[in-house]
Amino acid sequence: MVTPLSAEDLAAWLADGGRAAPLLLDVREPWEVEHCALAGITPVPMAEIPARAHELPAQQAVVCICHHGMRSQRVAMFLAQQGFESVYNLTGGVDAWAQRVDPAMPRY
Repeated sequence: MVTPLSAEDLAAWLADGGRAAPLLLDVREPWEVEHCALAGITPVPMAEIPARAHELPAQQAVVCICHHGMRSQRVAMFLAQQGFESVYNLTGGVDAWAQRVDPAMPRY
């Protein structure tokens, strides 16, 4: 199962020192990540996920991130099908993050 997660809810989660931090899986292309990214991401382009999913901790919460939330939704669904226990999709992606949480983040 994939749980949608708003930019505001992710910001609150990351600020909550009493809650285990999720793995921030950014599935955008390298040029996109270079343009802008949340701090602490693990960048793995979407096309590489099937071959590299075994590198990810299946027991840790994973928040999938892309530009607008479409690619990350597909990756999140794939990870859930592979047995990942706690999978979230950042609704609206980094664009929503830039608009509602970090207006200083460059947009594209």
